[in-house]
Amino acid sequence: MEQTGSSQTDERRFTHLRRHPRVRILAPFPCSFALVHLNRRLVEECEDLGVVYDVSTKGARMMTEAVISPGDRIEIRLRLPYHMSPTVIEHATVRWGRAHTYGVEFEGVSLVADSRLQKFMARTSHPVVAQAS
Repeated sequence: MEQTGSSQTDERRFTHLRRHPRVRILAPFPCSFALVHLNRRLVEECEDLGVVYDVSTKGARMMTEAVISPGDRIEIRLRLPYHMSPTVIEHATVRWGRAHTYGVEFEGVSLVADSRLQKFMARTSHPVVAQAS
């Protein structure tokens, strides 16, 4: 069986399922994150590092050597270019993972974080997918 183009076909198929546009970042930027414990509402003191490759107002694709799994809840600090302080997303959930690359969904994004993400996306002119109708 030939699998040439299989990943391209999968990407196109999932492109139509995306509800929020995202942008691919020409120069990936760093992030840090920590697991959030639901029963205690505590964030672990030890932060792990990652690199963000594309982002939307509702999530991101990041790479890290840390061990995280789908379903894990994290607090993530994005080091958006041209911002002095990190953009903090207090509630995010890891939705998928493959070979140290993870999809993270942002939940309950603050007005400040949402505004920063929208401004960053407006400056970035390389859309990954168009918004689904």
